[in-house]
Amino acid sequence: MEKNIDLKIPANIIKQGGIVIFPTETVYGIGTNALNEIAVRKLYEIKKRPLSKPISLLVSDMDMVHRVAKDITDVEYKLMEKYFPGPFTIILKKKDIVPDIVTSNQDTVGIRMPNHEITQKLIKYANVPIATPSANISGKPSGTNLHTIFKDFEGKVDYIIDDGESPLGLASTIVKVIDGIPHVLRQGSLTIE
Repeated sequence: MEKNIDLKIPANIIKQGGIVIFPTETVYGIGTNALNEIAVRKLYEIKKRPLSKPISLLVSDMDMVHRVAKDITDVEYKLMEKYFPGPFTIILKKKDIVPDIVTSNQDTVGIRMPNHEITQKLIKYANVPIATPSANISGKPSGTNLHTIFKDFEGKVDYIIDDGESPLGLASTIVKVIDGIPHVLRQGSLTIE
């Protein structure tokens, strides 16, 4: 666990399919290269996450959104314009580049652009979308500091970035646009209002 680190090191680990725990503005995430099926499978195993639960992707910019999503509607663009970067995940139609394991064989994928300097740099340097659930064993509360996280994942991940307590401490709000109307699938740190 290091504070003043060269983020290119964990970014490279992610790119190569390693598993890294890192801070975001919501809760800590545990992530890997979303385009690497073997790495994503390992992520499910470490988290003890059921394969039926899809994993969202963290992206650094709209170019990366376009790398993984297609058929984006005007309403979806407007929502991203307003709430990216931030604690907001939007469900979009996925491109074939995204392995089915990430989306639990669904044709859609959750995408979030975090508003956190470390996370932003990490994604940029890795230059791949990062498959990132919260850093907790499935069923346990989301990790907002490394004390609890470390106990669960010590020796199981390739790198841990410590940035103290998560600023928001609550997972992102998940929205899906159905027939042009946004529906909140999970209430998070962004309220419906």
